[in-house]
Amino acid sequence: MLIASYNPKVMGDILVVLTAPDTAAQTVSQKGDVVAVTDKKSGHLLGYNFLNASQILPRLKDENGQVNLTKEEVDQLNQAAQAAGMDQRLTFDPTPHFQVGYVEEVSDHPKSDHLHITKVNLGDHTQQIVCGSVNLRNHIKVVVANVGTMMPDGKIIWPGKLLGVESDGMICAARELALKNAPQKPGCLILDDDFAENGAAFDFKRGNQLFA
Repeated sequence: MLIASYNPKVMGDILVVLTAPDTAAQTVSQKGDVVAVTDKKSGHLLGYNFLNASQILPRLKDENGQVNLTKEEVDQLNQAAQAAGMDQRLTFDPTPHFQVGYVEEVSDHPKSDHLHITKVNLGDHTQQIVCGSVNLRNHIKVVVANVGTMMPDGKIIWPGKLLGVESDGMICAARELALKNAPQKPGCLILDDDFAENGAAFDFKRGNQLFA
């Protein structure tokens, strides 16, 4: 899991890289221009903050918001962390943040009258997602925000449970994707069957034409 964001107007020249959800007790240590945040109990890396980040990745000067890091850029960040004396490394994740999925199965949540448990085909695997969309049904194509995704409003999708049922990801509404002219009403975005193959990265450029 790897979530990177860059907001120079608010944070300055700092790249924030998250690798796990926050924990109750954390340890923060800084060496040079690299700040490591770890779980105090386990020592597990929760994330790095890279100061003067545009010196490591010059293209950040044109970025604002979530940054989709390439493998080469992750390698560069790891080199910077290592040079600063940090011993934990970032792992590149090639999975698209937003994917086209096919809802194969919908069942009622045992503890809710509005939530549903879905099985969503993402090409090479099927993922369980709990969803409360009013228009959800079997055999539709949707957009899935995977675990490790930062939504346009800044919300981060972490693995979790909804009323005791595991849910890995989120089935998105058009408004949650901040698509142009998206209807401001409840309900997931239902794509045409030929929009893209299951598991394909969602094409935002094409998505912004859906409500033109």
